[in-house]
Amino acid sequence: MTVTKNVLAVVSPHVGGRTAGAALATFFPGEVRVTVVESTDEDPAALRAAHVIITGLGPVTAEHIAAAPDLELVQCASHGFDYVDLDAARGRGVPVCNIGSSGAEKQNVAEQTFALMLALAKQLVPAHTALTEADWALPRLQQSITELSGKTLGIIGLGHIGEEVARRAVAFDMSVVYAGPKPVPAETEARLGARHVELDELLRTSDYVSLHAPLTDATRHLLNAERLALLKPTAFVVNTARGALIDQDALADALHAGALAGAGLDVFDPEPPTPALRLLKAPNVVLSPHVAGVTRETLVRIALAAVQNAADFVAGKTPRDVVS
Repeated sequence: MTVTKNVLAVVSPHVGGRTAGAALATFFPGEVRVTVVESTDEDPAALRAAHVIITGLGPVTAEHIAAAPDLELVQCASHGFDYVDLDAARGRGVPVCNIGSSGAEKQNVAEQTFALMLALAKQLVPAHTALTEADWALPRLQQSITELSGKTLGIIGLGHIGEEVARRAVAFDMSVVYAGPKPVPAETEARLGARHVELDELLRTSDYVSLHAPLTDATRHLLNAERLALLKPTAFVVNTARGALIDQDALADALHAGALAGAGLDVFDPEPPTPALRLLKAPNVVLSPHVAGVTRETLVRIALAAVQNAADFVAGKTPRDVVS
């Protein structure tokens, strides 16, 4: 007898909610029942019955996992997985997957990284603001406008996204160094012209530091006050990964003190940031509201990658991109 599998798809309103999730059922065989909700708590009965949870940034807590006795898989519709309680899932023997190998987000995250870098280098935000106020700011800004060419880009985390950033850096005639738990294959280094260094060396030598690491207990506040102090005063920090990779107060302190040239941030801790976040008022910052993974094209690729992995799992295949 075929056992009906229940899939709970958590599709937050900001990525389309139930309307966007309506087509998900078509990716699963007929014996699979798909329930689309906009938050994990919305339908307790569907949560209790779930064999698979697909979630795009909707939290899956220890309480949610405990409430689903038949849970077999949590599939994150993102590279990040910090919104899932990994310890609780591990304790139940439930694998947690992301979409890492799909490359669904890498193009736009890399583009957003360079958008922030270019905005900082060319002082686009203060230049735009000045012109709207009838202020011809060229004499004031020209001393701080720089080029990317010839600069060193330090990438923290040379995974799928980090590689896309490095590939674009080559086109801008930048030197690339990277830090991570272990070097990438030699052929990848050769193709990208990238050199593996220890994190402290990367921070001391880079003109731009771009973060592309997952948020874990080990990487939370990876850039703390002590590490930020290693950066050159002419250096820029760009974060399109997770806000908590940086100690936000320490970064604000460094910017206000003039110890850094600037920062480009697409991610915050928490999100959305509270008005009390000092970085909102810090000098020489360019901010965007976590848009690096949410183009029309990217959202489609993310959804397809997550649903396909979950559908394959339901069909008896080994899931890809198991992070815990």
